[in-house]
Amino acid sequence: MVESVVGTMVGREREQGVLAEFVAAPGGRTLVLRGDTGVGKSALLAHTADLAAADKNAVIRAAGVEAESDLPFAGLHQFLYPVMPHIDRLDEGRRRVFDVVFGRGDGTPPSVMTLGIAVLDLLASAAAEAPLLLVLDDGQWFDTASTEVFGFVGRRLTGSAVKLVVGLRSEVVSGFDTAALPELPVTTLSEAASEQLLDQRHPGLDPQLRRLVLDEAQGNPLALLELPPYLRGGLAGRNRKELFGYSGIPLPQRLHQVYGARIEALGAAERAELLRGALDGVGAGTAGGRAHGARYRMADVDEAAACGLLDVDPLGGDFLFRHPLVRSTVVQLATPNERRAAHAALALVHREDVERRATHLGASTVDPDEQVAAALEAAADSATRRGGALAAVAWLTRAAELSEDRDERSRRLGDAAFIAGHAGLLDQAQQLVSSDTASGPDESPASVVTAAYVALYEDGDVRSAQRQVVTAVERLRDGGAREPGEVLVRLVNLLLAIDQYAGDAAAWEQTHALLGSLGHLVPANSRIYQDAWSDVVRRGAGAAERVDRAFTELRDVEPWDVTRLSVAAYHLDTLGRYGAHLRRIVDRELDTGAMTIGVTMLHLIMLDRMAAGDWDEAERTGQRALELTEAHRHPLFAHHTRAYLGQLAGLRGQVDRARELQAVVDAWARPRGVGFLTQIADAIGTTAALSEGDYESAYLHAIGITAPGSFQPCAHQASRTLLDLVEAAVHTGRTEQARGHAVAARDAGLPAISPRLALITYGALAMTATDGTEADEMYQRAETHPAGADFPFELARVRLAHGIRLRHTQGRKAARHTLTLAAETFERIGAVTWTERARAELRVAGTSALAPAAHLAALTWQERRIADLAAAGLTNKEIGERMHLSPRTVSSHLYRVFPKLGITSRAALRDALGKIPGDS
Repeated sequence: MVESVVGTMVGREREQGVLAEFVAAPGGRTLVLRGDTGVGKSALLAHTADLAAADKNAVIRAAGVEAESDLPFAGLHQFLYPVMPHIDRLDEGRRRVFDVVFGRGDGTPPSVMTLGIAVLDLLASAAAEAPLLLVLDDGQWFDTASTEVFGFVGRRLTGSAVKLVVGLRSEVVSGFDTAALPELPVTTLSEAASEQLLDQRHPGLDPQLRRLVLDEAQGNPLALLELPPYLRGGLAGRNRKELFGYSGIPLPQRLHQVYGARIEALGAAERAELLRGALDGVGAGTAGGRAHGARYRMADVDEAAACGLLDVDPLGGDFLFRHPLVRSTVVQLATPNERRAAHAALALVHREDVERRATHLGASTVDPDEQVAAALEAAADSATRRGGALAAVAWLTRAAELSEDRDERSRRLGDAAFIAGHAGLLDQAQQLVSSDTASGPDESPASVVTAAYVALYEDGDVRSAQRQVVTAVERLRDGGAREPGEVLVRLVNLLLAIDQYAGDAAAWEQTHALLGSLGHLVPANSRIYQDAWSDVVRRGAGAAERVDRAFTELRDVEPWDVTRLSVAAYHLDTLGRYGAHLRRIVDRELDTGAMTIGVTMLHLIMLDRMAAGDWDEAERTGQRALELTEAHRHPLFAHHTRAYLGQLAGLRGQVDRARELQAVVDAWARPRGVGFLTQIADAIGTTAALSEGDYESAYLHAIGITAPGSFQPCAHQASRTLLDLVEAAVHTGRTEQARGHAVAARDAGLPAISPRLALITYGALAMTATDGTEADEMYQRAETHPAGADFPFELARVRLAHGIRLRHTQGRKAARHTLTLAAETFERIGAVTWTERARAELRVAGTSALAPAAHLAALTWQERRIADLAAAGLTNKEIGERMHLSPRTVSSHLYRVFPKLGITSRAALRDALGKIPGDS
């Protein structure tokens, strides 16, 4: 769409001013243009590109197309194709990242952060020759993976020579909607501007027709340009109602009618050529040039170009659709046979592309064809690894329909049902199972998996779900299974998930015995889940190293692999190492409908942020998860989310809210035997009571999870609440129980299982020690533990206890530094009641106020955490891995931190962070 006359745009003075400033501004920037279809975004994007080119910028254009919206990284390839020669200038690690995402090499798919950093480096290399402008039209059709990457990139262009401008349709949901990028709304034209544009482009219109166009267009520039010739040709001999009948019809539909008349006037061969181009997503609009050689190239379509349906790419000379509506109208007007023939031709064009070839083959085939079914199955495997449960389910379902053998059809339907069930698409999973006529619906493993998912997710019925899956596993075992087949592995992993929710020692013992009888049929990763999810106290030794190896060895990554291993990492308190994996795919999974996977990832991200002390982000993530689970009516996940929100409220001192959530979770979970959630409910009670200083209530809640001096088997909160039970016992005079519990943690080897358990075990031993030397040693171990920066709340609690002890044993002056560190941490993370408690202790120690150094107060939360980690001796790379930042970003933060602290080197960090006025 073009709304300019002789290079002058009409009615866009404000937008032109903003775009001129955008192009002229030094450094990198990002801007999103958002508006309705036909409102002029493409014209403004073209104007921006012209401004940049005139200012000696290199310009790269790309366009999202519906045909590729399910193909992972298709959009990324569009953008990067012109700068591919610069990849050779990158280091081997960066080159390998691009080889993996573009299918040229094997390896673990990179995280969004890893790929985003590689893209930034590549763009920086290209921009070294000349400033670079990236122009993306129809960004709402960009595939999810590419959208995530360019959202990441768009937020980090400051300081570079690269700018990004994106056009989005207001009426279409896009992954860019949550990317937090600056926006420029593009609205319809004013009445005066509409009249000016219409009179300039279509002078001399009949007054009645002119008024009609203005009324129908309602300021939409594309309608102002396209409606007059269409209406003028049909006005004679008809009244307004007969001809137009437009009232109430959406504007894009009217424009479909406009383009349809021109398309139908073309010859059959030319329409077929347009159809092939449309189905393959040939670019549309002024920013939609042919991105790479794999795109279909339309030929012999001069008549279509002459009648205004096509434009010519000024760079490559290829034909483009003038507007996306032209492309969609071409497809709508084609007959089913015409579309199938076009798809068949395109399958030959893309014979080297697994997913695109399968898409076209599946659409071109009517009768069963095993080769086509196999191609679709391969595409589903690729989609699962690269992102997109819905695409995988659709391709497997189509593969089943085209299967020549009934057993193969049943297997493919089972695979589709498994992916749908695991993604929380329960209705779709049940439909797939019921459509499988090769085996009875009550007998197939797919039906067992689906029924168990329904029982678990919809009803929280862990007992029924466990019985069904145990029976199915025993049937496969007794049937003589000799290899760890996919069906068996799925059932085993589902059984482990059910047992985790049940939190019942007897159920776990039954599962341990069953999996023991399967021997080598249970794969290594399932053994990790078995040990980490069931009982870390008794089975967690060495599991953290196994999780780390498993992450390292992941090749064909499926989202549930990442999720399950991340759950194991949570139980082992190493989740922070793998947060990038979760952030890379969580939005993709949610956008593609994989609710259960996506929500589980949100839970894990929330837990990671809670552990790190970033409680505001944890709250936002938890609220997002709750809204999703309530909207999709997933009661298990909704109550699971409420449980974590209750824990967070308790930590923050929001006691009333914590207890309200505790009551809701407990009332739902306890009758159903969902022990995982009832334990968290008890933990909420403990946390809330500790926050308000009600140590008696805290103790009673804590011993509801596990008895003092022992750790209840298969109770995941038993070890997590170690410090809570000990502290509550100490403050209620139960010194024997407190000491016994601390010693039990030491004797159970908890410090060797996880970094957090080491920190709180040493803290518990210090709090309960009667010997001063032991207390000093244990406090020293806890406060200097490398995990301290990763678990600031626990570290601050230990410091608070230590400060109180120092005040009693060595005097007020000796306690001030330790108490101040504790109070400052509590205040920074938002632990309100704990902050007040630490402040009260400081007053007793002779310090009237917290009074942190001004430069410390000036540090942001992120800067302070980076500084803490750097002071602990971590490298920029290690800090980046923990905080999901690039080493370059870590370095930039440290350069801002140094002057705030009044230092010039990393070596001075520890002293500067500990330097609080009033210590002397």
